[in-house]
Amino acid sequence: MARKTDKKLQDRAYIAMILTLILGFGIGVFGMINTGLIHGEENRRKAESEQLSDTVVAARRGTIYDSNMNVLAQSTDAWKIFINPKEIPDESTAKRAASSLSAILDLDYDDVLADCLKKERKYIVLKSKVDYSTKQLIEKLRNENKGYNRFLGIEDDVTRFYPYDNFASTVIGFTGSSDKGMSGLESAYNTKLTGLTGRNITAQNAKQRQISSDFDAFYAAQEGASLQLTIDNAIQYYLDSALSHAVETQNATYGYGIVMDVRTGAILAMSSQPDYDLNDPYKISKADVKEELDKITNDDERAKATTSALFAQWRNRTITDTYEPGSVFKCITAAAGIEEGVVKPDEMFVCAGSYRVKDITYHCSNRRGHGSEDFTTSLMNSCNPIYIQVAQRLGSEKFSNYFEAFGLGETTGIDLAAEAAPKPGVTYYTADRMGPVELASSSFGQSFQVSPIQICTAINAIANDGKLVQPYIVARELDKDGNVLSVTKPTVRRQVVSKLTADTVTQMMVEVVRNGTAKNATVNGYKIAGKTGTSEKLTTSTEDYIGSFCGFAPADDPEISVIIIIDDPKNGSFTGGKTAAPVAAEVIGNTLRYLNIEPEYEVDEKGLQDVKTPSVVGLSTAAAQESLTASGYTVRVVGDGEKVKAQYPEAGKLIPQNGVVVLYTKSTKATETVEVPNLTGLTVSQARSTAKAAGLNVEIVGISNDFTGASYTQSISKGTKVALGSTVTVAYMTTTTEMEIEDTGNAD
Repeated sequence: MARKTDKKLQDRAYIAMILTLILGFGIGVFGMINTGLIHGEENRRKAESEQLSDTVVAARRGTIYDSNMNVLAQSTDAWKIFINPKEIPDESTAKRAASSLSAILDLDYDDVLADCLKKERKYIVLKSKVDYSTKQLIEKLRNENKGYNRFLGIEDDVTRFYPYDNFASTVIGFTGSSDKGMSGLESAYNTKLTGLTGRNITAQNAKQRQISSDFDAFYAAQEGASLQLTIDNAIQYYLDSALSHAVETQNATYGYGIVMDVRTGAILAMSSQPDYDLNDPYKISKADVKEELDKITNDDERAKATTSALFAQWRNRTITDTYEPGSVFKCITAAAGIEEGVVKPDEMFVCAGSYRVKDITYHCSNRRGHGSEDFTTSLMNSCNPIYIQVAQRLGSEKFSNYFEAFGLGETTGIDLAAEAAPKPGVTYYTADRMGPVELASSSFGQSFQVSPIQICTAINAIANDGKLVQPYIVARELDKDGNVLSVTKPTVRRQVVSKLTADTVTQMMVEVVRNGTAKNATVNGYKIAGKTGTSEKLTTSTEDYIGSFCGFAPADDPEISVIIIIDDPKNGSFTGGKTAAPVAAEVIGNTLRYLNIEPEYEVDEKGLQDVKTPSVVGLSTAAAQESLTASGYTVRVVGDGEKVKAQYPEAGKLIPQNGVVVLYTKSTKATETVEVPNLTGLTVSQARSTAKAAGLNVEIVGISNDFTGASYTQSISKGTKVALGSTVTVAYMTTTTEMEIEDTGNAD
């Protein structure tokens, strides 16, 4: 009996063992099937993520150069600081590390500590784009705390750097934290500038430490394409500084302008002032705006207002903003009328001071009337009634056709982001919606909105023998080795008017600068064609005005077109003749001299002529002084050497007659500086003698030789330190009644 019982127990044990084996085998097989087949792909990815490290290798953005290959924007070496929280041994270490890292990286301690305690993570970037000095501090921290090497790492990164800070900032734009273009060219050409990121794949053990493996792979990053712009750094500087000074002295809200190559449409300079620092784009640049933001106590409201202010300072207003151009547009009406044969330059008109269309009375700039005048004189006087009559002769359909032909009903196609798009029936009247009143107000530049780039391009067509060109700002795309990838070819969009008509309107515009509302744009030695405009901003509740000038030079063989706009000047003067024309004179004069375009002086300009400085480098100091003094120059000697090693201004530079030449006898560089004196409120002779006493030269603009008034503004502010022998442009202004009441398009 006992044996049977033992036998049964033994059989049961065998059965249990067999069942256990079968069950265990089944579970194992199921596990294999579940792991390898059902969840195989998922588990493979998990294993790879634990065993492989795959990090991104940042690519360098392409470099942005000016037309002379000066670097305006480039990517430079930077570093990325990261941690592996899984390798931080305990909370005490996490706290110590967080304290040090937050101080070095200028981060919030609580945020860093929270990252250090995320034990489920093995890679967290604390900060990107850190500089070399910060990287050194992190390396020092790791060296002083050996255990930190296990969880604190440094990787290569790149950052964007702008060598000239504010230079052409609204044109160039900047990049965000992800290295993506946020505005300007950085945004418009983001795809081409952005390179291809690389990858660094390495194997690691269970403790996430790198080990040698066949899986290791490195894919190098590819640098993006570079851009060579049409912007010339010297001309851009002239425009930036002239506009900045004008905004400051005229207490204006904004100032913006463009300098364009007449034949090609290449943008030589483009500026919106005030601008901002590209290396610190989130800093509010306007002091008054910052003061207003600081007064806001509600955090949400202040954040919203700050965002709005930042977008406002980043805007390139030459292409994004629209305005009523005012009397500058009369050049377009004149061109259309002459091309269609409905008016001739010498045709006589009578201005009675106003002109009535239906129940609307439009006033002339001179309410008393100009009396009898020919068509050319009507442009010089900026006479509204005459241009209303010319538009009436054209009729709505033909007038609209020329409006469109000059490119004012379409974007210019410039290669920048956010160009304002015209809206038919909204920003301007189409022929089917243009009645007699709308035609009248449109004839002299009111009741429609255009952008500065549109007006500059339209007036440029007159300078360019009647041909409308497409403006552009990128001349070439280059690879990292400087090889040319593409070249922008100038594009003529269409012939708007004949060369004969363009030449005729040009001569009318020359008279406007010589004897009309744009007289303050005079540049001695150069024939300037231009027109001023003054328009009231109808979208504001207060009486705000925009003063403008648009023209080109030299008029006989145009090289550059220029538009200058002063938005809401508050220092009394608001007409284009007083606010924008003097700025245009400074920019045009400096640019033409820089381009080595020889001046041709009229008889009444003698005494205001510029002369080229002779070369005296290498001569003995005594001989150089004797030669220059004999030629009428004022000589300053720096050093007590026996030979001249350098001179300033350099040989061949145009300076005023009897100007200052500085001789350096111990250095090959012009290093001596002087403070600019106050040169406003002075006669020409007073300004020259004051500047000469300070060791500076004076360039006179805006007047003819017989002018006896006082200077209005200077290109470099009083107290600014400049190189001894530098030239300061001093502008003079005509102050006739005609200039005071230049047309603003008033009607009643």
